[in-house]
Amino acid sequence: MIGVYDYTVVLTYLSLASAMSGIFISLSGSGHPYLGAFCLLMCGLFDAFDGKVARTKANRSEREIKFGIQIDSLSDVIAFGVLPACIGVAVLRTSPLLKCWITDNSHWIGGVLEVVLYAVVIVYALAALIRLAFFNVTEEERQKTEGGVRKVYTGMPVTTAALIVPSLLVFYYLFQKLWAIDLSLLFFAAMLISAYLFLCKWQFPKAGLRGILIMVGIGVAEFLALIVALIVLN
Repeated sequence: MIGVYDYTVVLTYLSLASAMSGIFISLSGSGHPYLGAFCLLMCGLFDAFDGKVARTKANRSEREIKFGIQIDSLSDVIAFGVLPACIGVAVLRTSPLLKCWITDNSHWIGGVLEVVLYAVVIVYALAALIRLAFFNVTEEERQKTEGGVRKVYTGMPVTTAALIVPSLLVFYYLFQKLWAIDLSLLFFAAMLISAYLFLCKWQFPKAGLRGILIMVGIGVAEFLALIVALIVLN
C-alpha cells in the first residue's frame, strides 16, 4: 500500500479519527457541540505530540519527512478547520436564541442571520485551509534553507482552535444554564476573529515542551469543566 504506516504517523491518524467522530456527533440529529468539543480536545492532544514522536525516528527518509508534513496539515484541516465549523453549525442549531430568531418566519432578520452565521462558519474553514496551505509552502522553502525545527509562525496556528472553541463552549453553557444568557453570537464572533488571525502577518512563537505541557494542562482543565457543566448543571 502507498503511504506511511509506522509509529511516526499514528498520532496524526488518531487525530483524524477523533475529528471525524466529532464531525459526525456535531452534525447528528439536533447537534451536540459539547460532545464535538471533547473530540476537538483529543485532536489537540494528539497534535501536541505528533511532531515530537515523528522526530524520534532518526533514519526517516526525505520522502517520509515530507509525507509527515503533508499528512499533518491535511489532518489539521479536518481537525481544526472542519470540526470547529461543524461545532459552530451545532451551536446554531441548538441555541435557543438563534432557533427563536431563525424559525420566526414573521421577521426577515432570522433568515438573514442564518445565512450570515453559515457564512462565518465557511469563512473560518476557508481561512484554516489557506493558513495550512501557506504553512506547507513556506515550511518546504524553510527546510531547504534553514532545516531544523521552526521557531515562529506567521499567522495564528489553526491548532489553537483546540483551546479556544472548548473555552467558548464552557462559558456559553454556564451563562445559558446559570443566568439564561445566550452567548451564541459571541461564539461566531470569535470564529470570525480566529479566521482573521489565521491569515494575518503577525508572528506567533512556536511553543516548546514547557508551552506544550501548559496547553495540555489547559486542555485537561477544559475537559473537566465540560464534564462538570454537562453532568452537574444538567
